[in-house]
Amino acid sequence: MSTSRPSSTPKPVPDFRRLFDSTLSPLLILAPDFTIVEVNRAYLTATGTRRSIVGRPIFEVFPDNPEDPSADGVTNLRRSLETVVGTGRTDTMALQRYDIPTGDEGGFAERYWSPVNTPVLDADDQVTHIIHRVEDVTEFVRLRRAGHERERAAAEAQMRAEGMEIDLFVRAREIREVNEQLRRVNGELDAAGRQLQEEQRAKDRFIATLSHELRNPLAAATAATELLALDLPGGHPALSVLERQLGILARMSNDLLDGTRALTGRLELVPERMDLRSAVESACVDMRGLFGHEGRALDLRLPDGPVLVDGDRLRLAQVLTNLLSNALKYTLPGGRTDVCLATVDGQAQLTVRDDGIGFDPGQAEELFGVFMRAAPAGPHTPEGLGLGLAVARTIVELHGGRISAHSDGPDKGASFGVLLPTAAPDAPQPARPATTGRAQRQLVILIVEDNTDLAATYRALLERQGHHVTVVHTGADAVTATEAGLFDVVLCDLGLPDMDGYTVARAVRSRPHGAGLRLIAVSGFSRGTDRTLAHEAGFDAHLAKPLPLADLLDLLER
Repeated sequence: MSTSRPSSTPKPVPDFRRLFDSTLSPLLILAPDFTIVEVNRAYLTATGTRRSIVGRPIFEVFPDNPEDPSADGVTNLRRSLETVVGTGRTDTMALQRYDIPTGDEGGFAERYWSPVNTPVLDADDQVTHIIHRVEDVTEFVRLRRAGHERERAAAEAQMRAEGMEIDLFVRAREIREVNEQLRRVNGELDAAGRQLQEEQRAKDRFIATLSHELRNPLAAATAATELLALDLPGGHPALSVLERQLGILARMSNDLLDGTRALTGRLELVPERMDLRSAVESACVDMRGLFGHEGRALDLRLPDGPVLVDGDRLRLAQVLTNLLSNALKYTLPGGRTDVCLATVDGQAQLTVRDDGIGFDPGQAEELFGVFMRAAPAGPHTPEGLGLGLAVARTIVELHGGRISAHSDGPDKGASFGVLLPTAAPDAPQPARPATTGRAQRQLVILIVEDNTDLAATYRALLERQGHHVTVVHTGADAVTATEAGLFDVVLCDLGLPDMDGYTVARAVRSRPHGAGLRLIAVSGFSRGTDRTLAHEAGFDAHLAKPLPLADLLDLLER
């Protein structure tokens, strides 16, 4: 095997000061006496300060808020910094309230931070500097405060959902930092190819595990909400809050996972010849209830004839869902959003126009960047990770199309346009069989799920439908339970504690009566490769968590 010779031209040395200043995480460099010696732009933006703070003691720049008698920001930060100087080790602080001066007649703004203090050591292991890195998590703390509901069961589910919001935010930051590190290493060290590949594989495993870990509690909360709805046929204000917030969490989770796949070029499509009108209409139906919550109007205009494209039905519906979610965030109560699908010059043209807050016209292209928002961060900034538009652009471009944004300026609304190539008319597609009412047959169902909350909730929901349900929590118990062949359907998680769901499926299928069982994988592992592996192992279907009860019942009917 031949090896390449080193280049005779020396590689340029990176401008580390520029790299430091361009880092997206807020960073502050301190001397051992806690004097500020350097700061990057992200930190100045997050704290609303200027470079004139360099050379001043940090506790002089950021004193405790005198209006808050319980303020302990200075005490806790000083203790952490002294620990770093004394031990030469990194100290990660707990979530910390530390108000910052606003400059308005001595005023302070309430802020919450997630700080990490890291030492820089010289050859003698003496601390020469301290890197103070923070993340502003104020908006998520405020969401948590606003989330308490009167009903105890509803309140517990709400708190679990809000905890996942903060987890999503922190994990999104971690993924972004890993991506930035990978790009820098790839550009500077050609010889590190094998190491980069291993890091990429580790990140893929991390994303898959993240998907499973986030979707499990989200599925349990969703199922519990549906069970509460059955117990409260007259409705309850807390239920609508939970449904909306869980829907937001599901979209945030999908955006986070799809955003990482988009950045690495691993977003998968399952194309088919389809009428785009059906995907657009379905997305609008799913979102219409959210628009009606505060009097917002959603109007849809579709052409009379079909709009044929070769595309992934679910992904194209996701594009519109992300655009509608964006309009929902930035349109005030009582506002209006118009969706129009048309065919123009041989292309499918989808337009989403709202009368919301708008944006500076020069900002249009930036909106499609990762973690970007139309409104600056602040107490009234809507929830979200700033990934929806980036994912939408990736999906559209994978379909050979274009997406763009336009606004005449702040408070003048916004318009997002999608252009997709249309497909030539093909042979008529076979009509789908007509759907009948719910099947009345009682099924004997085995649920294999290690999340006890989720398993119990699925059991209660299915028993309410008249089915006979047994629950086990391990793969070994599932293999034992199916020996006698007493079940019609097995709903099996893929990530079990003792053996994976694929092994369970192969064991069941290997028996004489195994062909008669219907095996359904229900899992947070929902990538295309996961579906392929499930099919190869013998599963008849693969459903991603969180799984709405209606979708499960539809599958059981078939």
